[in-house]
Amino acid sequence: MIHSISGGSYLFIRRPSCSSDMELSRIIRYIRAVAGLSQEKFADEIGVTKLTVTRWESGTSIPNNIAQAGIYNVAKKYKVQFFDLIISDMPEHKMVNKRVILYHASRSGIKGDIGPKSRDSCDFGKGFYMGTRASQPLTLIFSSDRDRAGNAVMYTVEFDLNDLNVLYVPPTIDWVLLVAYSRGKMRKYAESPLYEKYSKMLNGYDVVVSKIADDRLFNVLDLFFRRFISDNSVLNCLSALPLGEQYVALTERACRQIRILEERRYSELERLCVYDTSRQNTEYAREIADKICTEQRQDGMLFNQMMKRRE
Repeated sequence: MIHSISGGSYLFIRRPSCSSDMELSRIIRYIRAVAGLSQEKFADEIGVTKLTVTRWESGTSIPNNIAQAGIYNVAKKYKVQFFDLIISDMPEHKMVNKRVILYHASRSGIKGDIGPKSRDSCDFGKGFYMGTRASQPLTLIFSSDRDRAGNAVMYTVEFDLNDLNVLYVPPTIDWVLLVAYSRGKMRKYAESPLYEKYSKMLNGYDVVVSKIADDRLFNVLDLFFRRFISDNSVLNCLSALPLGEQYVALTERACRQIRILEERRYSELERLCVYDTSRQNTEYAREIADKICTEQRQDGMLFNQMMKRRE
């Protein structure tokens, strides 16, 4: 079920990023246009002059954080969605000759050399985590008020997989239990053959590639280990959202083959949008997981049955 991946052959297109000032002016123009407001009416909604709006949209001046909050309130009032606009100029995820374009986000920016420095409790333990979709790491770093007020940075990177030992973990129960092991959820079963299997699964690999699980991981795993839901139910819960794949550099050797192509910081207007999008995604994931747990909880094998079968 678990095997190494080989490189694909795709076209790599690198696009230059917009400056933060020009990006902000583009979003403001977009919000006003979609809302169907004249510059004068838009200015009235925010409490500024028409000339101020003209300067914002031309990029000759930048609204302060209070004004950006006002702009965001206008967007919400007129139901203008612009999250896709925030990530639209990012280089596209592609692979060529086993060199893959990925995305990494940091709440405070990368300090020093890239290394396997994440928390031990991440999906596959310590590593440098990168995603195939810009939206997932971006919403992750702006998932709370504390994060929204920080100095988060989004990175586009090129990861050279040549000469690295890569493990691909498909979305099966092995994926679920490997994540559970890495996150410390299987310690009470430390004497079991199942625990030993997952404790050794990443040995000798520089990189692991897998699907990204949704934010309900801990709650769903608790239900699984307490035998309230089956293996199929937990797998369906964690696979419900199309979050893309993650590439995790587990070793220093792998991290040395990561090159930063672009880094981007975000305005208050963008942070407000991403923060709300993150909250909406979490609520959506919760609703889907609750429905699956209710309707499919006994469809498959319970954890105690699985332990007996694999002894």
